[in-house]
Amino acid sequence: MLKTLLSLALATSVSLSAFADEASVKKAIEAKFGGNKVTSVTKTSYLGLYEVYADGQIFYTDEKTTVILAGSLIDGKTMKNITSERMQKLTAIDFSELPLDMAIKQVRGDGKRMFASFEDPNCGYCKRLAKEMVKLDNVTIYTFLLPILSPDSLEKSNRIWCSADKAKAWNEWMVNGKTPSGKADCDTSAIQKTVELGQKLGISGTPTLFFTDGTRVPGAVPLAQIEKKLDQPSASK
Repeated sequence: MLKTLLSLALATSVSLSAFADEASVKKAIEAKFGGNKVTSVTKTSYLGLYEVYADGQIFYTDEKTTVILAGSLIDGKTMKNITSERMQKLTAIDFSELPLDMAIKQVRGDGKRMFASFEDPNCGYCKRLAKEMVKLDNVTIYTFLLPILSPDSLEKSNRIWCSADKAKAWNEWMVNGKTPSGKADCDTSAIQKTVELGQKLGISGTPTLFFTDGTRVPGAVPLAQIEKKLDQPSASK
């Protein structure tokens, strides 16, 4: 009994010490960066380093914050990119909480597979992605209009949103280059709410994709990578 109590006490002591170290590192880093808020600090199993997550970025430091390391942390044994894996976890969302009524919905085939994308109509990478996504089948795509590049992006987004067939207007512009001809005279509050949502989710560039397992994938990724994510069991809801 005494042995068990001592073991529990030791484990608790070690745990509290770890939290105390993480808290002190967090406080020290925030002080170094002018009080800017640090989202989280987590001790890694590598060289006594602490992972610091702030402003959507990961960097590393030691217990006394004498050094700050930026870049990817690679496991020398498995060659896994630890930073990339952690970033996926830290930026994941609850897909069910996305306000899908604020997105342009496209259903192809049985529509069982699904994902959401945040895109700017003047984004070249988004246009490249749109041309690739034409090849997707048996999928439901939710496209959130995120006009962050220019005033013209907002104008085009409003015209697309006010079109009788939003999906058609979106694809004609993104894939075929046909300028949206609809009038921007409907309720476009969904677009402003999308901009606010994008800020809340920390989306800094378009396109940004979210899959049903919560995974965030930035950029115009290859179609094969999208297909792979859609076919994962955890992404089928």
